[in-house]
Amino acid sequence: MSRLARRVSALTPSLTLAIAARTKALKAEGINIHGLSAGEPDFDTPAVITAAAHAALARGETKYGPVSGQPLLRRLIADKLAKENGLPFTPEQILVTNGGKQSLYNAIMALIEPGDEVLIPAPYWLSYPEMVALAGGTSVFLPTDEASDFKISAAQLEAAITPRTRLLILNSPSNPTGMIYNRSELQALAEVVVRRDLLVISDEIYEKLVYDRAEHVSIGSFGPEIFQRTIISGGFSKAYAMTGWRLGYLAGPSDIVEAASNIQGHSTSNVAVFAQAGAIAALQEPSIPETVEAMVRVFAERRLRMFSALSAIDGIQCCCSQGAFYLFPNISASGLDSTTFCEQLLDQFHVAAVAGVAFGSDSHIRLSYATDNETIDQGIAGIKRFMATRLTYASLR
Repeated sequence: MSRLARRVSALTPSLTLAIAARTKALKAEGINIHGLSAGEPDFDTPAVITAAAHAALARGETKYGPVSGQPLLRRLIADKLAKENGLPFTPEQILVTNGGKQSLYNAIMALIEPGDEVLIPAPYWLSYPEMVALAGGTSVFLPTDEASDFKISAAQLEAAITPRTRLLILNSPSNPTGMIYNRSELQALAEVVVRRDLLVISDEIYEKLVYDRAEHVSIGSFGPEIFQRTIISGGFSKAYAMTGWRLGYLAGPSDIVEAASNIQGHSTSNVAVFAQAGAIAALQEPSIPETVEAMVRVFAERRLRMFSALSAIDGIQCCCSQGAFYLFPNISASGLDSTTFCEQLLDQFHVAAVAGVAFGSDSHIRLSYATDNETIDQGIAGIKRFMATRLTYASLR
């Protein structure tokens, strides 16, 4: 009999971490890898943010802090959500977490019991269903594809609801597709959530990474009824190039945030206080918005560079993302499942991508343009050569 709990054996190992490990191993052998798998900005954290953390260390801010976060940071997050997102949370409704991932985990653990169903549009970020499984819940996937711009409709949501449905998890801009729900689409979903008395977790970690005049909108901003049912997961990792700082936040109804804070209090306790000083600077320093905008402009240029090159490859179909820093091309013409495709692509052409099966679609791969232009060019060239070999093989069969 296994010594491990059943909930652990049910988990699926992270394919993104697996591809990263294989990439590092090949690099250690001296092989030049064209990495298109990274889920983090390739920019340094803005100097004004790191300086704030250094100053906090110099002041001796190395002790325990409040589990829910530094009062000033909670107030700044609440102010930000009210001003930018139309979400009138109070500081007491904010929980500062060790990354956006912990905010999601805390919320799901606070809300989901065995037998509860959680609706998850697919493709999805790979950790959502694993968190639901750890809480004892059941993930119900709502499939999407290129024809729907990888977005669910209100009718699709309505049809998926059962007496056991507890929660909808929404991610816009999306990882892995980069697609964004517009106002009318979100309002239609919000009406279903309210009418059917559901809760919704809105993962908005990529909210500032939007292109082509696309607009990020929070689903909780459509009135008091949906606001009372909305839990926001956000953070500093993507917009401020602070992935290693592990700074996220949860915002939601007071009872849910209090429960999530209690869970955090018995697991990790507070986020490092000197790291929170960096987050305070990210929200306070007047130079930061311009720095973020400059980074977004670079991402926007890389996105078009990658999309244009992918679109010229025979056998590849791809939607142009509206946000985040990913493209999600369809590779079904290769005749390979996504894991085999990525393994052969890495071994034969030294291009690192992430298998789409990790996100709920085995006919796609995820590519990141959070890297330099040379890596993008070389990586897409490798995919082009690989697809040529696959199409030639298919024609000879």
